[in-house]
Amino acid sequence: RYVSKFRPLVKHEAEKNKSQWKTMGPAKVEVPSPKNFLQKHSKEPKLPPRKKEEDSKKLPAPSVPRRTDRPVMGTRSTKDFINTNAVAAIKGLPKKPQPISVDRRQGDKYVLETSGLVPKYIKKKDYGVAPKYIRKRSEEVKRAQEEYETSILENLKKTAMKRLSDEERMNILQ
Repeated sequence: RYVSKFRPLVKHEAEKNKSQWKTMGPAKVEVPSPKNFLQKHSKEPKLPPRKKEEDSKKLPAPSVPRRTDRPVMGTRSTKDFINTNAVAAIKGLPKKPQPISVDRRQGDKYVLETSGLVPKYIKKKDYGVAPKYIRKRSEEVKRAQEEYETSILENLKKTAMKRLSDEERMNILQ
């Protein structure tokens, strides 16, 4: 059977440290007083008190008519609503029937417009045009790429070797 060679050392350390925690915690901790017990809703956040300015901003209540007030009676309009509605219905354009798809003889109907079978978006004016934010983004990317290329070319020109004339070459050699 295996027995660790550190076993006596571990036993000794455990015995040495055991006496420090005999009180089930640190030796000198203040015990809370029984007067400060937790009460109901004490941990919930409390709203600040209402200000008087907010109360005064309320609209006044609508005035209630008095018992002696009578509604205005006897006013009649000369407009003939029946005839005007009939004329509007006759002269108006008829409603277009809603396109519906029927899948069986029993007549389960499905509206085509919401089904996605009718091309709806290709009839818009801006169909196929890239949105503004995408165009702006692509222009910014192009501008950044051009700036990067020009900075690289400038760095290459600065670090590039110069061609010396024959006189300068001879002076350096001498």
